[in-house]
Amino acid sequence: MPELVLGPLLRFTSATEATVWVEVDEPCSVEVLGATAPTFSVEGHHYALLVVDGLAPGREQPYEVRLDGVVVWPDASSTFPPSVIRTLDEGAPLTMAFGSCRVAVPHEPPWNLTVDEADEGFEHDALRVLAQEMIHGHRENWPDYLLLLGDQIYVDLGSPTTRAFIRSRRDTDDEPGEEAVDYEEFSQLYREAWSDPVLRWLFSTVSVGMIWDDHDMGDDWNISRSWVEEMDEKPWWHERRRAGFIAYWIHQHVGNLSPAELEENELWCRIRDGGEVTDAFDDFARSANETADGVRWSHARDFGPIRMVVIETRAGRVLEADRRRMVDDDSWSWLTERIRGDVDHLVLVTTDPYLLMPSLHDLEAWSERVCAGAWGKRWSDRGEKLRRDLDFDHWASFGESFAELRDLLRQVASGRRGVAPASISVLSGDVHHAYLAEVDFGDPDVRSPVVQAVCSPMRNPLDTKERRVIRFAASRLAQGIGWLLRKTSRAPTPGMSWEVVEGPWFENQVGTLHVDGRHAEVRLDKTLPADGEDRRLERVFTRTISG
Repeated sequence: MPELVLGPLLRFTSATEATVWVEVDEPCSVEVLGATAPTFSVEGHHYALLVVDGLAPGREQPYEVRLDGVVVWPDASSTFPPSVIRTLDEGAPLTMAFGSCRVAVPHEPPWNLTVDEADEGFEHDALRVLAQEMIHGHRENWPDYLLLLGDQIYVDLGSPTTRAFIRSRRDTDDEPGEEAVDYEEFSQLYREAWSDPVLRWLFSTVSVGMIWDDHDMGDDWNISRSWVEEMDEKPWWHERRRAGFIAYWIHQHVGNLSPAELEENELWCRIRDGGEVTDAFDDFARSANETADGVRWSHARDFGPIRMVVIETRAGRVLEADRRRMVDDDSWSWLTERIRGDVDHLVLVTTDPYLLMPSLHDLEAWSERVCAGAWGKRWSDRGEKLRRDLDFDHWASFGESFAELRDLLRQVASGRRGVAPASISVLSGDVHHAYLAEVDFGDPDVRSPVVQAVCSPMRNPLDTKERRVIRFAASRLAQGIGWLLRKTSRAPTPGMSWEVVEGPWFENQVGTLHVDGRHAEVRLDKTLPADGEDRRLERVFTRTISG
């Protein structure tokens, strides 16, 4: 009898539709609320994505998962609340939880100790604590949507179980050691990240959207052209890149798409009838291996009067000698069609923060110019090493893309691309601390407040020394140093100003964007230490951004 391996994951939901993702241990037919689908198979792994339609708007519908007609979810002995599909009510308030950077290690010592107490300490998983609060009824207003902003898995940082699994398969004395390389090892990382019973219940009940960042594929992925050339020389990299693209599409990307978008997706149309489809994914992975080739990972969706546009900033980078861009021309054209007004609230999502602390922005802008030769060849080589050592790969170090998005935001906020929204929020993660920044374009025509809300990590905190560095970056002295470096390299000015009004905040944490009519506010909650399972999230701040 087939069994459930992972899932169910509740992915896309609308007023009348939902998609549900599962992995099972053998080919079978999967059923949810009368919708059925055959499994498709990739390298001995079996998956299904079910499209459930005809649902009532604004309702909560409990559901079961059946494999070949037998109920396998929920388990008969489950003590969790029922798994439900909550359809969108376009006139109701919306609560969107978000965050990034979650290392999947055990929830016991030494892994739940602080990073200063133990080398393997990652403290308590904020996403898991959120789920526990929901299960035990301590939290009102469950999130309607959960947005995971990158680093769902860490190919270079597996748990003891995953590291032992990799050692059992190959010689880890050779590169890349105990890092994941092939599809079987990527699959193990996803099982490790999503198998915890508490998280399985959360993902079965709250609609989940996802986008990848570097650790989903490899540290510093596509940071620069020299990095790409260096990795292309490594024999194992080509297999990892293939496996990473396939694993991401199956586990993360396909669930971001609406049923209508699925019908237009060439790969989905090749695999939806089930069966062995590894060849189809191999064809796709070959086409996705190069940037600027028409493969688009960005996605967008509307929650009634709220538009969310997710900007993918890793796989589609342009890294030419004379041109660096966060996204290729085809993707940027697609994005600009969707980044506009005529909505109550516009939410942009980018894993790498658009607005860093001003001192760090200037430092990365300086770095890009130095690497391009502004201080000569000798400094260019040193600048490349610094860029790699300090992870200078945010929007500030892609000046052309930074300026284009700045101008687009100004146009939307001033009503030149449709009626100006009540708020414009940019949500990000990646940097292992949280903050809220408010933007000032210095333009009297701008009518929409614009903020950047960063929430990271969910489980991968900085140590004490690293926190001191971030606090220094927020100081006036650091701002002065950054400004001076930017000027000496003749890097362009940002063309707007912004102020960090909340933070920086550390610990493991979860961010929330709550929208009710024309009112919008951002919240941040961090984990609190406690014994056993009785942990809590503590509210760090609530800040109104419109209404």
